[in-house]
Amino acid sequence: MSLAWYVVHTYSGYENKVKEALEERVNSLVLHDEVTQILIPTENVAEYKGGKKKIITRKRYPGYIYVQMEMNKTTWHVVKNIPKVTGFIGGTKPVPIPDSEVQKLIESDNRLVEAKVIFAIGDRVDVVEGPFHGFNGVVTEVNSERRRIKVNVSIFGRETPVEFEYTQIQKI
Repeated sequence: MSLAWYVVHTYSGYENKVKEALEERVNSLVLHDEVTQILIPTENVAEYKGGKKKIITRKRYPGYIYVQMEMNKTTWHVVKNIPKVTGFIGGTKPVPIPDSEVQKLIESDNRLVEAKVIFAIGDRVDVVEGPFHGFNGVVTEVNSERRRIKVNVSIFGRETPVEFEYTQIQKI
């Protein structure tokens, strides 16, 4: 028996339902030895809304699930006939992906990814936290590596450059 990982294309947003349906079908047909694992790659993302940091889990590849299985006519038909499955990557002759690639996905599921906040020079922003809360200004410099932004803020009628973290400001 040769188990390998295959990528299955599903309707986007139905990955969990496809996984549940496939698990039920495997249980009812007693194919535990032939279909061993079903994986939906996810990542934890830190998003900043209203100056607050929220950690959410989102699907890394919407519309795809990974199935570790022995590829034969029976298992191919079982997977292909699940509702909301459009097929395997590779079509009628699915190509397995290397175990090392799947292992990287599993290992990276637990790491935290910072959401990309896009600020550009010239953007008008409001300060939402810190000592300058309530002020607004114009972005003059963006340092995405340090997640810091320099903003010209009007203090007592004079433009003063102030450095902020991404969480302290939001676009107007």
